[in-house]
Amino acid sequence: MEPTPSRRLLAVADDLSGAAETAAGLASRTTRSRVVLVGTAAAPRHPGEATVLDLDSRQLPAAEAARAVSAALALSPEGDTLVLKKIDSLLRGNIAAEVAALAAGGAGVVVAPALPAADRAVRGGVVHLGATPLHRTDAWRAEPGPPPRSVPDALGPARTALIPLTAVRASRRTLLSALRAALAEGRVAVCDAETDADLDAVVEAALADGPATRLVGSGGLAAALGRHLAAGEPPGPARAIFEAEASAADAVCPATPTARTTQTARRGAVAGVAGPRRSPGQGPGDAGPPSPAPAAAGPRPLLVVVGTAEPSAAEQIRRLAADGATVVRLPARDLCADDPSAPAARPLPPPADGVTVVAPEPATAGPPPDGVTPRRLVRGLARAVAAAVARRDGAVDLVLTGGETARRVLDALGVTELHPVGQVHHGAVHLRTPDGRSVVTRPGSFGDADSLRLIVQALRPHPTQRKVRP
Repeated sequence: MEPTPSRRLLAVADDLSGAAETAAGLASRTTRSRVVLVGTAAAPRHPGEATVLDLDSRQLPAAEAARAVSAALALSPEGDTLVLKKIDSLLRGNIAAEVAALAAGGAGVVVAPALPAADRAVRGGVVHLGATPLHRTDAWRAEPGPPPRSVPDALGPARTALIPLTAVRASRRTLLSALRAALAEGRVAVCDAETDADLDAVVEAALADGPATRLVGSGGLAAALGRHLAAGEPPGPARAIFEAEASAADAVCPATPTARTTQTARRGAVAGVAGPRRSPGQGPGDAGPPSPAPAAAGPRPLLVVVGTAEPSAAEQIRRLAADGATVVRLPARDLCADDPSAPAARPLPPPADGVTVVAPEPATAGPPPDGVTPRRLVRGLARAVAAAVARRDGAVDLVLTGGETARRVLDALGVTELHPVGQVHHGAVHLRTPDGRSVVTRPGSFGDADSLRLIVQALRPHPTQRKVRP
Protein backbone atom coordinates (compact mmCIF):
# COMPACT_ATOMS: atom_id res chain seq x y z
CA MET A 1 0.00 0.00 0.00
CA GLU A 2 1.41 3.36 -1.00
CA PRO A 3 1.46 5.94 1.81
CA THR A 4 -1.43 8.37 1.51
CA PRO A 5 -2.56 11.17 3.83
CA SER A 6 -6.18 10.77 2.73
CA ARG A 7 -6.85 7.40 4.33
CA ARG A 8 -8.79 7.17 7.58
CA LEU A 9 -7.12 5.52 10.56
CA LEU A 10 -8.71 4.02 13.65
CA ALA A 11 -6.45 3.16 16.57
CA VAL A 12 -7.72 1.51 19.75
CA ALA A 13 -5.87 1.46 23.07
CA ASP A 14 -6.61 -0.17 26.40
CA ASP A 15 -5.71 2.83 28.56
CA LEU A 16 -5.58 6.59 28.21
CA SER A 17 -1.84 7.22 28.45
CA GLY A 18 -1.34 4.63 25.71
CA ALA A 19 -4.01 6.29 23.59
CA ALA A 20 -2.30 9.66 23.99
CA GLU A 21 1.10 8.16 23.13
CA THR A 22 -0.46 6.63 20.02
CA ALA A 23 -2.06 9.92 18.95
CA ALA A 24 1.28 11.67 19.28
CA GLY A 25 2.98 9.04 17.15
CA LEU A 26 0.33 9.26 14.45
CA ALA A 27 0.10 13.04 14.40
CA SER A 28 2.81 13.31 11.75
CA ARG A 29 0.49 12.25 9.00
CA THR A 30 -2.50 14.47 9.58
CA THR A 31 -3.63 17.80 10.93
CA ARG A 32 -6.69 16.03 12.32
CA SER A 33 -5.87 13.72 15.18
CA ARG A 34 -7.90 13.17 18.33
CA VAL A 35 -8.24 10.95 21.36
CA VAL A 36 -11.79 9.87 22.16
CA LEU A 37 -12.72 8.62 25.62
CA VAL A 38 -16.22 7.39 24.78
CA GLY A 39 -17.54 5.26 21.93
CA THR A 40 -20.06 7.70 20.51
CA ALA A 41 -18.98 9.45 17.30
CA ALA A 42 -15.59 7.78 17.59
CA ALA A 43 -15.18 6.75 13.94
CA PRO A 44 -12.72 8.80 11.87
CA ARG A 45 -14.88 11.57 10.45
CA HIS A 46 -12.76 12.74 7.54
CA PRO A 47 -10.22 11.38 5.07
CA GLY A 48 -6.80 11.90 6.60
CA GLU A 49 -8.08 11.80 10.17
CA ALA A 50 -6.62 9.60 12.88
CA THR A 51 -9.01 8.75 15.70
CA VAL A 52 -7.56 7.03 18.77
CA LEU A 53 -10.18 5.42 20.96
CA ASP A 54 -9.38 4.65 24.60
CA LEU A 55 -11.37 1.50 25.31
CA ASP A 56 -10.37 1.61 28.99
CA SER A 57 -10.23 -2.17 28.78
CA ARG A 58 -7.00 -3.14 30.51
CA GLN A 59 -8.74 -4.03 33.77
CA LEU A 60 -11.86 -5.54 32.19
CA PRO A 61 -12.57 -9.27 32.06
CA ALA A 62 -11.16 -10.73 28.86
CA ALA A 63 -14.53 -11.34 27.22
CA GLU A 64 -15.63 -7.74 27.83
CA ALA A 65 -12.36 -6.42 26.43
CA ALA A 66 -12.83 -8.50 23.28
CA ARG A 67 -16.38 -7.16 22.84
CA ALA A 68 -15.07 -3.60 23.22
CA VAL A 69 -12.55 -4.17 20.41
CA SER A 70 -15.23 -5.70 18.17
CA ALA A 71 -17.54 -2.75 18.79
CA ALA A 72 -14.72 -0.32 17.95
CA LEU A 73 -13.98 -2.12 14.68
CA ALA A 74 -17.63 -1.82 13.69
CA LEU A 75 -17.35 1.98 13.75
CA SER A 76 -15.54 2.21 10.39
CA PRO A 77 -16.25 0.51 7.06
CA GLU A 78 -13.97 -2.38 6.19
CA GLY A 79 -11.45 -1.72 3.46
CA ASP A 80 -11.55 2.03 3.99
CA THR A 81 -9.78 2.36 7.32
CA LEU A 82 -6.38 1.34 8.61
CA VAL A 83 -6.62 -0.33 12.03
CA LEU A 84 -3.97 -0.18 14.75
CA LYS A 85 -4.35 -1.88 18.13
CA LYS A 86 -2.08 -0.29 20.70
CA ILE A 87 -0.90 -2.72 23.38
CA ASP A 88 1.35 -2.33 26.39
CA SER A 89 5.04 -2.87 25.60
CA LEU A 90 5.25 -4.91 28.83
CA LEU A 91 2.39 -7.14 27.60
CA ARG A 92 -0.05 -6.18 30.35
CA GLY A 93 -3.76 -6.28 29.68
CA ASN A 94 -6.12 -8.55 27.72
CA ILE A 95 -3.83 -9.01 24.74
CA ALA A 96 -4.93 -12.54 23.80
CA ALA A 97 -8.65 -11.71 23.84
CA GLU A 98 -8.24 -8.41 22.02
CA VAL A 99 -6.02 -9.85 19.27
CA ALA A 100 -8.51 -12.69 18.80
CA ALA A 101 -11.22 -10.07 18.24
CA LEU A 102 -9.02 -8.34 15.67
CA ALA A 103 -8.44 -11.62 13.82
CA ALA A 104 -12.12 -12.57 13.77
CA GLY A 105 -13.40 -13.16 10.25
CA GLY A 106 -9.96 -14.07 8.94
CA ALA A 107 -8.30 -10.65 9.13
CA GLY A 108 -4.53 -10.77 9.05
CA VAL A 109 -2.76 -9.56 12.20
CA VAL A 110 0.87 -8.48 12.59
CA VAL A 111 2.17 -7.98 16.15
CA ALA A 112 5.31 -5.94 16.93
CA PRO A 113 5.40 -4.73 20.56
CA ALA A 114 8.99 -3.39 20.64
CA LEU A 115 9.44 0.12 22.03
CA PRO A 116 12.97 1.28 21.13
CA ALA A 117 12.57 4.68 22.82
CA ALA A 118 12.26 2.87 26.18
CA ASP A 119 14.93 0.25 25.37
CA ARG A 120 12.30 -2.48 25.07
CA ALA A 121 13.09 -4.93 22.28
CA VAL A 122 11.66 -8.23 21.03
CA ARG A 123 14.24 -10.93 20.31
CA GLY A 124 13.23 -14.49 19.48
CA GLY A 125 9.63 -13.54 20.31
CA VAL A 126 10.63 -12.52 23.86
CA VAL A 127 10.25 -8.97 25.17
CA HIS A 128 13.52 -7.68 26.63
CA LEU A 129 14.05 -4.68 28.90
CA GLY A 130 17.55 -3.80 27.86
CA ALA A 131 19.32 -7.15 27.86
CA THR A 132 16.97 -8.84 30.35
CA PRO A 133 13.91 -10.87 29.32
CA LEU A 134 10.68 -9.43 30.67
CA HIS A 135 9.85 -12.51 32.75
CA ARG A 136 13.16 -12.11 34.62
CA THR A 137 12.46 -8.51 35.69
CA ASP A 138 10.14 -7.04 38.32
CA ALA A 139 8.20 -4.99 35.75
CA TRP A 140 5.01 -6.87 36.65
CA ARG A 141 5.42 -6.33 40.41
CA ALA A 142 2.02 -4.59 40.64
CA GLU A 143 0.22 -7.23 38.56
CA PRO A 144 -1.72 -10.15 40.10
CA GLY A 145 0.25 -12.79 38.20
CA PRO A 146 3.60 -13.42 36.50
CA PRO A 147 4.46 -11.92 33.10
CA PRO A 148 4.26 -14.05 29.95
CA ARG A 149 7.53 -15.63 28.91
CA SER A 150 7.09 -14.55 25.29
CA VAL A 151 4.79 -12.67 22.95
CA PRO A 152 3.22 -15.93 21.65
CA ASP A 153 2.62 -16.87 25.30
CA ALA A 154 0.75 -13.56 25.78
CA LEU A 155 -1.40 -14.36 22.74
CA GLY A 156 -2.77 -17.51 24.38
CA PRO A 157 -4.27 -20.07 22.00
CA ALA A 158 -3.68 -18.00 18.85
CA ARG A 159 -1.64 -19.76 16.18
CA THR A 160 1.48 -17.66 15.70
CA ALA A 161 4.47 -17.47 13.39
CA LEU A 162 7.69 -15.84 14.55
CA ILE A 163 9.28 -13.38 12.13
CA PRO A 164 12.87 -13.30 13.41
CA LEU A 165 15.13 -10.29 13.37
CA THR A 166 17.10 -11.77 10.47
CA ALA A 167 13.94 -11.68 8.32
CA VAL A 168 12.96 -8.19 9.51
CA ARG A 169 16.40 -6.90 8.48
CA ALA A 170 16.61 -8.87 5.25
CA SER A 171 15.42 -7.54 1.91
CA ARG A 172 11.94 -6.08 1.61
CA ARG A 173 10.96 -9.07 -0.52
CA THR A 174 12.15 -11.55 2.12
CA LEU A 175 10.20 -9.87 4.92
CA LEU A 176 7.11 -9.49 2.76
CA SER A 177 7.24 -13.18 1.81
CA ALA A 178 7.56 -14.21 5.47
CA LEU A 179 4.56 -12.11 6.48
CA ARG A 180 2.46 -13.31 3.55
CA ALA A 181 3.24 -16.95 4.35
CA ALA A 182 2.25 -16.51 8.01
CA LEU A 183 -0.99 -14.70 7.23
CA ALA A 184 -1.92 -17.16 4.46
CA GLU A 185 -1.82 -19.95 7.06
CA GLY A 186 -4.12 -17.98 9.36
CA ARG A 187 -1.34 -17.29 11.85
CA VAL A 188 -0.63 -14.14 13.81
CA ALA A 189 2.77 -12.83 12.69
CA VAL A 190 4.95 -11.94 15.71
CA CYS A 191 7.83 -9.70 14.65
CA ASP A 192 11.17 -9.24 16.35
CA ALA A 193 12.43 -5.65 16.45
CA GLU A 194 15.08 -3.65 18.28
CA THR A 195 15.14 -0.31 16.49
CA ASP A 196 12.82 2.21 14.87
CA ALA A 197 14.21 1.10 11.50
CA ASP A 198 13.06 -2.47 12.28
CA LEU A 199 9.54 -1.23 13.02
CA ASP A 200 9.55 0.90 9.88
CA ALA A 201 10.33 -2.23 7.85
CA VAL A 202 7.54 -4.19 9.56
CA VAL A 203 4.95 -1.48 8.84
CA GLU A 204 5.99 -1.13 5.20
CA ALA A 205 5.78 -4.87 4.58
CA ALA A 206 2.58 -5.39 6.59
CA LEU A 207 0.72 -2.76 4.58
CA ALA A 208 2.19 -3.64 1.19
CA ASP A 209 -0.99 -5.48 0.17
CA GLY A 210 -3.40 -2.82 1.43
CA PRO A 211 -5.08 -1.74 4.65
CA ALA A 212 -6.77 -5.07 5.47
CA THR A 213 -3.86 -6.25 7.64
CA ARG A 214 -4.31 -5.11 11.24
CA LEU A 215 -1.32 -3.87 13.17
CA VAL A 216 -0.75 -4.55 16.87
CA GLY A 217 2.03 -2.94 18.84
CA SER A 218 3.27 -0.34 21.30
CA GLY A 219 3.73 3.37 20.78
CA GLY A 220 6.84 2.47 18.79
CA LEU A 221 4.73 0.83 16.10
CA ALA A 222 2.32 3.79 16.13
CA ALA A 223 5.24 6.14 15.48
CA ALA A 224 6.47 3.88 12.66
CA LEU A 225 3.01 3.96 11.09
CA GLY A 226 2.99 7.73 11.41
CA ARG A 227 6.33 7.95 9.64
CA HIS A 228 5.14 5.60 6.90
CA LEU A 229 2.01 7.59 6.19
CA ALA A 230 3.83 10.91 6.48
CA ALA A 231 5.80 9.91 3.39
CA GLY A 232 2.64 10.60 1.42
CA GLU A 233 1.87 13.91 3.13
CA PRO A 234 1.67 16.63 0.47
CA PRO A 235 4.05 19.60 0.69
CA GLY A 236 2.97 23.17 0.21
CA PRO A 237 -0.26 24.57 1.71
CA ALA A 238 -1.03 21.54 3.86
CA ARG A 239 2.41 21.64 5.46
CA ALA A 240 2.16 25.42 5.93
CA ILE A 241 -1.15 25.01 7.75
CA PHE A 242 0.38 22.24 9.89
CA GLU A 243 3.32 24.43 10.91
CA ALA A 244 1.07 27.44 11.59
CA GLU A 245 -1.12 25.36 13.89
CA ALA A 246 1.86 23.99 15.80
CA SER A 247 3.16 27.55 16.23
CA ALA A 248 -0.24 28.63 17.54
CA ALA A 249 -0.12 25.82 20.10
CA ASP A 250 3.30 27.03 21.27
CA ALA A 251 1.94 30.57 21.57
CA VAL A 252 -0.82 29.45 23.92
CA CYS A 253 1.36 27.12 25.95
CA PRO A 254 5.01 28.03 25.32
CA ALA A 255 7.61 25.39 25.92
CA THR A 256 11.00 25.56 27.53
CA PRO A 257 13.96 25.59 25.14
CA THR A 258 14.41 21.86 25.72
CA ALA A 259 10.79 21.00 24.99
CA ARG A 260 10.56 23.41 22.07
CA THR A 261 13.71 21.97 20.55
CA THR A 262 12.16 18.52 20.81
CA GLN A 263 8.96 19.76 19.18
CA THR A 264 10.80 21.58 16.40
CA ALA A 265 13.20 18.75 15.64
CA ARG A 266 10.37 16.23 15.56
CA ARG A 267 7.55 18.52 14.47
CA GLY A 268 6.67 16.09 11.71
CA ALA A 269 6.43 13.25 14.21
CA VAL A 270 4.69 14.63 17.25
CA ALA A 271 3.42 18.16 16.75
CA GLY A 272 -0.29 18.61 16.91
CA VAL A 273 -3.44 20.51 16.50
CA ALA A 274 -4.33 23.95 17.70
CA GLY A 275 -7.29 25.40 15.88
CA PRO A 276 -10.34 24.65 13.78
CA ARG A 277 -9.94 23.81 10.11
CA ARG A 278 -12.58 23.16 7.52
CA SER A 279 -12.18 21.35 4.27
CA PRO A 280 -14.11 22.58 1.23
CA GLY A 281 -17.77 21.84 1.83
CA GLN A 282 -17.24 21.11 5.50
CA GLY A 283 -19.93 22.58 7.70
CA PRO A 284 -19.68 24.08 11.16
CA GLY A 285 -20.65 20.79 12.76
CA ASP A 286 -17.67 19.10 11.11
CA ALA A 287 -15.11 21.56 12.40
CA GLY A 288 -11.76 20.16 13.41
CA PRO A 289 -10.28 20.39 16.89
CA PRO A 290 -11.33 23.41 18.92
CA SER A 291 -9.48 26.69 19.04
CA PRO A 292 -7.15 27.04 22.02
CA ALA A 293 -8.34 29.27 24.79
CA PRO A 294 -6.91 32.79 24.54
CA ALA A 295 -3.77 33.29 26.54
CA ALA A 296 -4.64 34.53 30.01
CA ALA A 297 -2.94 37.43 31.76
CA GLY A 298 -1.18 34.91 33.97
CA PRO A 299 -0.78 31.13 33.91
CA ARG A 300 -3.66 29.01 35.13
CA PRO A 301 -3.19 26.77 38.16
CA LEU A 302 -1.40 23.54 37.26
CA LEU A 303 -2.48 20.40 39.11
CA VAL A 304 -0.11 17.41 38.93
CA VAL A 305 -1.92 14.20 39.89
CA VAL A 306 0.38 11.26 40.64
CA GLY A 307 -1.56 8.03 40.85
CA THR A 308 1.19 5.64 39.82
CA ALA A 309 2.74 3.24 42.32
CA GLU A 310 6.08 3.27 40.49
CA PRO A 311 9.03 3.72 42.91
CA SER A 312 10.41 6.58 40.79
CA ALA A 313 7.34 8.74 41.54
CA ALA A 314 8.57 9.73 45.00
CA GLU A 315 11.77 11.28 43.64
CA GLN A 316 9.89 13.01 40.82
CA ILE A 317 7.59 14.61 43.41
CA ARG A 318 10.53 15.58 45.61
CA ARG A 319 12.17 17.46 42.77
CA LEU A 320 8.98 19.39 42.01
CA ALA A 321 8.76 20.31 45.69
CA ALA A 322 12.37 21.51 45.55
CA ASP A 323 11.33 23.78 42.66
CA GLY A 324 8.63 25.34 44.84
CA ALA A 325 5.55 23.27 44.04
CA THR A 326 2.99 22.64 46.80
CA VAL A 327 2.64 18.93 47.60
CA VAL A 328 -0.62 17.58 49.06
CA ARG A 329 -0.73 13.98 50.26
CA LEU A 330 -4.14 12.36 50.76
CA PRO A 331 -4.69 9.48 53.21
CA ALA A 332 -5.28 6.16 51.47
CA ARG A 333 -8.09 5.24 53.89
CA ASP A 334 -10.02 8.40 52.95
CA LEU A 335 -9.56 7.80 49.24
CA CYS A 336 -10.77 4.21 49.56
CA ALA A 337 -13.76 5.00 51.82
CA ASP A 338 -16.78 2.74 51.25
CA ASP A 339 -19.06 5.77 50.95
CA PRO A 340 -17.64 7.95 48.14
CA SER A 341 -20.07 10.75 49.03
CA ALA A 342 -18.86 11.00 52.60
CA PRO A 343 -16.63 14.03 53.23
CA ALA A 344 -12.98 13.10 53.53
CA ALA A 345 -11.15 13.85 56.73
CA ARG A 346 -8.76 16.00 54.68
CA PRO A 347 -10.57 17.19 51.54
CA LEU A 348 -8.40 18.46 48.74
CA PRO A 349 -8.55 22.27 48.61
CA PRO A 350 -9.19 24.05 45.29
CA PRO A 351 -5.97 24.33 43.25
CA ALA A 352 -4.10 27.51 44.06
CA ASP A 353 -2.15 29.61 41.61
CA GLY A 354 1.13 27.98 40.72
CA VAL A 355 1.87 24.26 40.75
CA THR A 356 0.20 21.79 43.12
CA VAL A 357 1.10 18.09 43.30
CA VAL A 358 -1.52 15.67 44.59
CA ALA A 359 -0.75 12.06 45.47
CA PRO A 360 -1.82 9.41 47.97
CA GLU A 361 0.21 9.16 51.13
CA PRO A 362 3.19 6.82 50.65
CA ALA A 363 2.47 3.19 51.41
CA THR A 364 3.92 1.83 54.60
CA ALA A 365 5.79 -1.44 54.93
CA GLY A 366 3.67 -4.55 55.13
CA PRO A 367 0.23 -5.37 53.72
CA PRO A 368 -2.09 -2.46 52.85
CA PRO A 369 -4.90 -1.57 55.28
CA ASP A 370 -8.22 -3.32 54.85
CA GLY A 371 -10.18 -1.95 51.91
CA VAL A 372 -7.19 -0.20 50.30
CA THR A 373 -6.63 -1.46 46.76
CA PRO A 374 -4.88 0.22 43.81
CA ARG A 375 -8.11 0.61 41.83
CA ARG A 376 -10.09 2.06 44.73
CA LEU A 377 -7.19 4.37 45.47
CA VAL A 378 -7.19 5.73 41.91
CA ARG A 379 -10.96 6.18 41.83
CA GLY A 380 -10.90 7.99 45.16
CA LEU A 381 -8.07 10.22 43.94
CA ALA A 382 -10.09 11.09 40.84
CA ARG A 383 -13.14 12.02 42.92
CA ALA A 384 -11.03 14.23 45.17
CA VAL A 385 -9.42 16.00 42.20
CA ALA A 386 -12.74 16.56 40.44
CA ALA A 387 -14.30 18.02 43.60
CA ALA A 388 -11.34 20.35 44.11
CA VAL A 389 -11.38 21.54 40.49
CA ALA A 390 -15.12 22.16 40.69
CA ARG A 391 -14.54 24.50 43.65
CA ARG A 392 -11.98 26.52 41.67
CA ASP A 393 -13.27 29.60 39.86
CA GLY A 394 -11.63 29.25 36.45
CA ALA A 395 -9.84 26.64 34.36
CA VAL A 396 -7.13 24.35 35.71
CA ASP A 397 -4.45 22.61 33.64
CA LEU A 398 -3.59 19.01 34.48
CA VAL A 399 -0.66 16.60 34.50
CA LEU A 400 -1.84 13.00 34.99
CA THR A 401 0.54 10.07 35.50
CA GLY A 402 -0.65 6.52 34.98
CA GLY A 403 -3.19 5.51 32.36
CA GLU A 404 -5.97 4.55 34.76
CA THR A 405 -5.41 7.68 36.89
CA ALA A 406 -5.69 9.85 33.78
CA ARG A 407 -8.88 8.17 32.61
CA ARG A 408 -10.61 8.26 36.00
CA VAL A 409 -9.77 11.95 36.52
CA LEU A 410 -10.99 12.99 33.07
CA ASP A 411 -14.12 10.86 33.46
CA ALA A 412 -14.85 12.60 36.75
CA LEU A 413 -14.38 15.98 35.04
CA GLY A 414 -16.60 15.05 32.10
CA VAL A 415 -13.84 15.28 29.46
CA THR A 416 -14.61 13.02 26.47
CA GLU A 417 -12.23 14.20 23.74
CA LEU A 418 -8.65 15.46 23.56
CA HIS A 419 -6.46 16.82 20.76
CA PRO A 420 -2.67 16.29 20.71
CA VAL A 421 -0.30 19.26 20.79
CA GLY A 422 3.09 17.53 21.17
CA GLN A 423 5.35 15.55 23.49
CA VAL A 424 7.54 16.89 26.27
CA HIS A 425 9.50 13.64 26.29
CA HIS A 426 8.66 10.16 25.08
CA GLY A 427 5.26 9.17 26.45
CA ALA A 428 4.59 12.54 28.12
CA VAL A 429 1.94 13.82 25.71
CA HIS A 430 0.53 17.33 25.77
CA LEU A 431 -3.12 17.43 24.75
CA ARG A 432 -5.85 20.05 24.78
CA THR A 433 -9.51 19.75 25.82
CA PRO A 434 -12.30 21.19 23.68
CA ASP A 435 -12.49 24.23 26.00
CA GLY A 436 -8.74 24.92 25.75
CA ARG A 437 -7.31 23.38 28.92
CA SER A 438 -3.93 21.67 28.75
CA VAL A 439 -3.66 18.04 29.83
CA VAL A 440 -0.41 16.07 29.89
CA THR A 441 -0.66 12.30 30.27
CA ARG A 442 2.24 9.96 30.93
CA PRO A 443 2.44 6.22 31.65
CA GLY A 444 3.43 5.55 35.22
CA SER A 445 6.51 3.55 34.24
CA PHE A 446 7.89 6.21 31.88
CA GLY A 447 10.29 9.04 32.60
CA ASP A 448 13.37 9.53 34.71
CA ALA A 449 13.66 11.45 37.97
CA ASP A 450 13.27 14.80 36.17
CA SER A 451 10.20 13.78 34.16
CA LEU A 452 7.59 15.77 36.09
CA ARG A 453 9.95 18.72 36.37
CA LEU A 454 10.37 18.79 32.57
CA ILE A 455 6.62 18.55 32.04
CA VAL A 456 5.92 21.44 34.40
CA GLN A 457 8.63 23.56 32.78
CA ALA A 458 7.13 22.84 29.35
CA LEU A 459 3.70 24.01 30.48
CA ARG A 460 5.02 26.84 32.64
CA PRO A 461 8.24 28.14 31.11
CA HIS A 462 9.34 29.91 34.29
CA PRO A 463 10.33 27.95 37.41
CA THR A 464 7.62 27.78 40.06
CA GLN A 465 9.83 29.64 42.54
CA ARG A 466 13.44 28.59 42.18
CA LYS A 467 15.46 26.00 40.38
CA VAL A 468 17.23 23.58 42.67
CA ARG A 469 19.34 20.81 41.27
CA PRO A 470 19.42 17.65 43.33
